[in-house]
Amino acid sequence: MARIELDGLLAFPLTAFADDLTLDLDAFAKHVEVHIAAGAGALFVACGTGEFSSLSPDELADVLKTARDVANQRVPIWVGAGGGAAQAQAGVKAAEQGGADGVLLMPPYLVTGPPAGLVEHVRYAVGDSGIPVIVYHRAPGVFTANAAKGLVGIPNVVGLKDGFGDVDLMTRIVTTIRAENPDFLFFNGLPTAEVSAQAYAAIGVRRYSSAVHCFAPAIAHRFHRAITENDHDTAQALLSGFYLPLVALRDESPGFAVSLVKAAARLRGDKVGPVRPPLAEPTPDQLDRLARIVDDGHAALEDLPS
Repeated sequence: MARIELDGLLAFPLTAFADDLTLDLDAFAKHVEVHIAAGAGALFVACGTGEFSSLSPDELADVLKTARDVANQRVPIWVGAGGGAAQAQAGVKAAEQGGADGVLLMPPYLVTGPPAGLVEHVRYAVGDSGIPVIVYHRAPGVFTANAAKGLVGIPNVVGLKDGFGDVDLMTRIVTTIRAENPDFLFFNGLPTAEVSAQAYAAIGVRRYSSAVHCFAPAIAHRFHRAITENDHDTAQALLSGFYLPLVALRDESPGFAVSLVKAAARLRGDKVGPVRPPLAEPTPDQLDRLARIVDDGHAALEDLPS
């Protein structure tokens, strides 16, 4: 397999729903175009921010097709797959048949197993497909460094995205895998990943997913530039003026890593609709605070040197 390049700011579009929670592909298409116009380096659709777990296989296929049609090869389109072993394998095959550029493989559903079992789960899910796969490292799919090394031997597995947040463990995983394959890709996939971006960059993991790109792309790109250029003053200004207040609000309720992002997108006029259960919407007070946080973030951005 040719070397995979995923550079720039990686965006994770929201999946748009109508008020009755049916899929709204027209609104989703507009949302995808907004991401591309804002300069996203690649789009990962129907993943965590895109409410992968709430979508049916047919809906996943429709979301992928819509994103590919809108992108028209301007940016790579990756798509989520996962769940139980058979569901994960079917999702990987469907992604390949649907023309995705790659798959973000979510962790096993409900159950976990020993480290060797997790490697075999990935091997089973990938099967005989030929599509690039990035493994999402998070509960209940947490690898040891030695087990993660086993991913290198699975054809088409090109990277690992960390959503677990143990920097010590991730340091050992990165060091171990890069000794085997220097081209293996690593990503910071923690919620509001910008908050931990500097820590991950210090261990050689500079790629990260940005949910903020869904509603404040100018802030997201300026922060990404600061990380790329090691501009700690700019990063600190945006962390204190925007990201940390956003995270404090996010932490008030489970699922707000998605619900707040969708609410913020609606506040700026994107017709992405509500979240599907079990996610819950912010209260009116939380929406007011969210609006102020976003306004403060743009004000902080204006105060920065160009």
